[in-house]
Amino acid sequence: MTLPLEFSPEIATARADGAPVVALESTIITHGMPFPQNVETAALVEAEVRAHGAVPATIAVMQGKLHIGLSEAQLDALGQAQGVAKLSRADLAACIAAGGTGATTVAATMICARAAGIEVFATGGIGGVHRGAETSFDISADLMELAQTPVTVVAAGAKAILDLPKTLEVLETQGVPVISYRQDDFPAFWSRSSGLKAPLRMDSAAQIAAAHRMRATLGLPGGQLVANPIPPEAEIPRAEIMPVVEAALAEAEAQGISAKAVTPFLLQRIFELTGGRSLSANIALVLSNARLAAAIAAELARMR
Repeated sequence: MTLPLEFSPEIATARADGAPVVALESTIITHGMPFPQNVETAALVEAEVRAHGAVPATIAVMQGKLHIGLSEAQLDALGQAQGVAKLSRADLAACIAAGGTGATTVAATMICARAAGIEVFATGGIGGVHRGAETSFDISADLMELAQTPVTVVAAGAKAILDLPKTLEVLETQGVPVISYRQDDFPAFWSRSSGLKAPLRMDSAAQIAAAHRMRATLGLPGGQLVANPIPPEAEIPRAEIMPVVEAALAEAEAQGISAKAVTPFLLQRIFELTGGRSLSANIALVLSNARLAAAIAAELARMR
């Protein structure tokens, strides 16, 4: 059985030329925000990658084919599609085999990026250990994927709705390098600081690319998490956002919301409670991550 990979013309050319490529997830399109803002944001992120010297590869499963890079028409169709599956490691293969359509989470995007030979992936924030995981065992597959799939993931830390100390603990246990970019603190998605110190700090894309290459040279499995703080002008300070997060978490618990439904519910409620500021911050941090990912991809291409 062969993997039904479909490269867009832009990505096929980039691969042939050895140009830097940055993978992008598709759940931001299908599960992150309403149409047409979802498609507009995806196009902005792609444009940011191009503007900084790399080629964007938005990844999605459409009618059983694993698409690496989407056309404008495909982005638009995905942005308006109903009932799109949210794919992670557990259900990615089943969706492809059944001829289905699904958007890739962080874990699934990493798997697909590796299959396509892409080494760098830009996202908003990774999943992690959910509050109350000591009884629910709710831990995102993103953490285990970082431990085994050799892709460098650029994110604004882990989502602030999570238990960040436990998330960092799991990443340490799994041997995942957590690299804070140009600061010592681990960022917390909408906020530049979580109040927690990051295990590692690097101040340039070249350093991050060199560490990525050295892991391969050492034969170490897994990728790297690059925690890139949200730009200062876009952040919502932790003291301001955390009471909102706690209120949204209390509502989710009261309504019995669990599993994959938790994160979309929380993000929507936080959007409502902040009057839309959380979404503006989210877009700003994704664009910032796209810029840094493009720079890392360019360094890796130079090393090749």
